[in-house]
Amino acid sequence: QVQLVESGGGSVQSGGSLRLSCAASGFTYSRYCLAWFRQAPGKEREGVARIDSVGIPSYADSVKGRFTISRDNDKRTLYLQMNSLQPEDTAMYYCAAALFCSNLIGGNWGQGTQVTVSS
Repeated sequence: QVQLVESGGGSVQSGGSLRLSCAASGFTYSRYCLAWFRQAPGKEREGVARIDSVGIPSYADSVKGRFTISRDNDKRTLYLQMNSLQPEDTAMYYCAAALFCSNLIGGNWGQGTQVTVSS
């Protein structure tokens, strides 16, 4: 059974940092594309960053230069290092996994972890 469990969310002031983690189980982790999405109240879900099975990352323009996605295949854990956080980064953050990056929306998802940035 596929399971993704996010952690590391919290409340920080503008300019602060957080590191999110997503622990995975129940699938061949190293072969999967992994990603972070976020959704703020009243807004559509937004892709934040993704990393494919060979470790190539890509980012939304809104987070480039501030967020770093990484994966540890031995620990079966996905990370999102978030620096220079701004109030507009406030959202529920979800990790997702799929065999192909093009299938992330329909793939497996965690329950989310809340990030709140105050000005």
